Amino acid sequence: MTDVFGALANPVRRQLLYALRTGPLAVNDLVARFALSRPAVSEHLQVLRQAGLVREEPRGRQRFYHLQPQPLAEVGQWLHPFEHYWRERLRSLRDVLDEESP
Repeated sequence: MTDVFGALANPVRRQLLYALRTGPLAVNDLVARFALSRPAVSEHLQVLRQAGLVREEPRGRQRFYHLQPQPLAEVGQWLHPFEHYWRERLRSLRDVLDEESP
């Protein structure tokens, strides 16, 4: 099984997940959104499937992919301790912008 973090490390795979957020899509629909060959998109989908981030549903001759968001909770749990850091950085940025405003 592929690690969720490893699967998310690739920007194409993140874009595929983003495309699937509104509902299942056929492989051909996903291929049309990228400047990649069908085999390349299929390889990325396989990595996402192995990580448990998508599931494949055969419908006749087509294959539809569905987002499986549960493994993303692992990412959220990992990022949670870093929220304080980003909030502080954004607060500092807001303070600088407020100082520069007329």
